[in-house]
Amino acid sequence: MLGAITDVQGIRVGHASNVDAMTGCTVVLCEEGAVGGVEIRGSATGTRQLDSLYPVHVVQQVHAILLTGGSSFGLDAVGGVMRYLEEKGKGFDVGVTRVPIVPAAVIFDLAFGDYRIRPDAAMAYEACLHASAGAMEEGSIGVGTGATVGKLFGLERACKGGVGTASLEGKAGVVVGALAAVNALGDVVDGRTGAILAGLRDEKGIGFVSTADLLRQGIWKEGFGNSYKGNTTIGVIATNVALVREDAIKVAQMAHNGLARVISPINTTLDGDIVFALSLGQHAGDVNHVGALAEAAVMEAVKRAIMKADGFGIIPAYRDLKGRTESP
Repeated sequence: MLGAITDVQGIRVGHASNVDAMTGCTVVLCEEGAVGGVEIRGSATGTRQLDSLYPVHVVQQVHAILLTGGSSFGLDAVGGVMRYLEEKGKGFDVGVTRVPIVPAAVIFDLAFGDYRIRPDAAMAYEACLHASAGAMEEGSIGVGTGATVGKLFGLERACKGGVGTASLEGKAGVVVGALAAVNALGDVVDGRTGAILAGLRDEKGIGFVSTADLLRQGIWKEGFGNSYKGNTTIGVIATNVALVREDAIKVAQMAHNGLARVISPINTTLDGDIVFALSLGQHAGDVNHVGALAEAAVMEAVKRAIMKADGFGIIPAYRDLKGRTESP
């Protein structure tokens, strides 16, 4: 086991980044098709092709998930994934060609780098070319390049976010992997102790202040006028257990609970929090077993995204603040 979402056979992951513009994208390829589901709990999502993840849709499988920076501008990058898959003859057969089904979700990273440069089809195609079934690079790469957390008072007091992965092996060969792109308004906390790992820093910049506590006190600014308020955490779950679409949706719901255990607050009006679930293979397993593993795996993926993050000398990351405690 690699401890990555790529431990699920049939999954490949690729990144592409622009470290000058501080943005990028990450593709999760399941070229032979996967049953998918989705759960949205944030109020500021930017998405494409989510209809293919609901039970009433005629298409039964998806062929990739794209996670991209650039806010809604970044949705243009989906074309690069579709081009790559069509060239390989992968997708939904419509007679004259195969149409790749590629649900996508974005994070808001426009305020961290150069807002005029966003992931596009060429970048997403590059991510596909880099895709591998091996160990996945984590931290401030791909969709995590411009990710940040703890932004109630702006980037000046925020910490660096990123992308992380984890996997768990359950009963009788069940495998569940998770990938998380962490770009939250709130703080990332230790799921066992509640201590802040990365988030809103105090006025001295050397400790942490609880964003949730401040919101309970009524400290909040409305709207996107302050551009640092754009956020979103995206999770992707994959399993080798054969699930129908309704079960995949349930797994996404249970995995979303894992986000709530390690990000506080979550699902605000300015977060676009969303979790995808993918079922590959024909392994037998109970959906509740898969969901419980997914919850734990996504928690670990969020933690790894923060621990591997790089602030690029712009804002601190976990590695820069390690050992410091939450302010009283």
